Amino acid sequence: MSEPSTTRRVIQVEQSIIGPTPPRAKTLRTRKVDDYPNVSQVHRDLAQKLSSPLLMGPPICDEFMAFVTHTFTEEEAAVARHVGKMRGRTAQQIARAARRPVEEIEPILERMASELRTIGCEGPTEQRRYRLMPVMPGIFEMVLIGQAPDEMNDWHRRFAELFESLYETGYMVDYQQKRSSMIRFLPIGGIVGAHPAALPADRLEVVLDQYDTFGVGYCQCRIANASVGTACDRPLEVCTPMGKWAAQGIEAGWLRSISKQALLDVKREAESHGLVTWIMNVASSSGQASCSCCGCCCKAMRTVNEFNAPGMMAPPHFMPRFDTEACIHCGRCAKACPMGAITVDVPAKSLTHEPARCIGCGLCLLACDRQKAIQMEPVPEFRLPYKSWLSYLLGTMPGMLRTSWKVWRSRP
Repeated sequence: MSEPSTTRRVIQVEQSIIGPTPPRAKTLRTRKVDDYPNVSQVHRDLAQKLSSPLLMGPPICDEFMAFVTHTFTEEEAAVARHVGKMRGRTAQQIARAARRPVEEIEPILERMASELRTIGCEGPTEQRRYRLMPVMPGIFEMVLIGQAPDEMNDWHRRFAELFESLYETGYMVDYQQKRSSMIRFLPIGGIVGAHPAALPADRLEVVLDQYDTFGVGYCQCRIANASVGTACDRPLEVCTPMGKWAAQGIEAGWLRSISKQALLDVKREAESHGLVTWIMNVASSSGQASCSCCGCCCKAMRTVNEFNAPGMMAPPHFMPRFDTEACIHCGRCAKACPMGAITVDVPAKSLTHEPARCIGCGLCLLACDRQKAIQMEPVPEFRLPYKSWLSYLLGTMPGMLRTSWKVWRSRP
């Protein structure tokens, strides 16, 4: 993998004004599958299915077709186009749809599901069901989470490059029409541990008490950025599934088993490098996932701080309050913010804060350790995480379906 040469900027200094970089414009140029006569029919069929707004799919474009034709061989695409989008299908059902013997189909399905991780599967071997995953979140994360950077082959490196090219078209902006509640960021441990308003749901160690199995894998976003030379130098082995999700990944070999204490150590080390912790916005005891993210590589955070789109982050429990008398407008808080939510005009001695971009992580408070001009205060209208995956789906699905409908209507 190529060595990172330039870290992507989140904050800039412009004539002594410290704040977010200007929002980028989408570069997406939508086309139709018929515009690719040199691409195999099976690849075009598969691209059409993966582009579905129900899967948060990209529209047909040059970057997407390049990604699909690399990620799936023609043989794999011929089978994957018959895999179900939402509800999985058995190998027998897929074989019937492909009009091929199941003995030919099963090895191809297993290679995609277990070795490459380009499709999903669940259930015991004799009842295994296969399904298409979204490009993101889905294929992108599963392909790279188990790949150590020094063990990636040419296929993985090219996969990461092509995905990064697709992401940078800005296609995900279409799915971020308002701030959703799919994931939530936890305040850093040093802040929440001493805050009287902190809830059990704010404390990672309390969240972890629900589980007895923990795994760790690699940050897909920083790996992808490194493939194009724009990654930062923060830790990579920070993605930490828990519960049954961890058990599945450990058994399949794409996660490394760790203890609860080792997971907490991973998170503390990540925080010391300016990373922030997110988890799924649900209090489920069956499975959970967390990663430690930076504003320059994380795809969810970049959707906000580069494209100025609302993003998938739930509103935070805490927001910073600035003491205007104690503040000397040094700009350290603005430089530390991973979301570009703070702008400091040094000569004019002014500070502005954008709550819509803030994730309540508390890095600004840590940066203001000398002046102590920042405090984290609870948000009165804060909503607790969903109690179960059922309530999570019931809460998020209506908005996702409305957005999918709008995206579908907007496409040619």
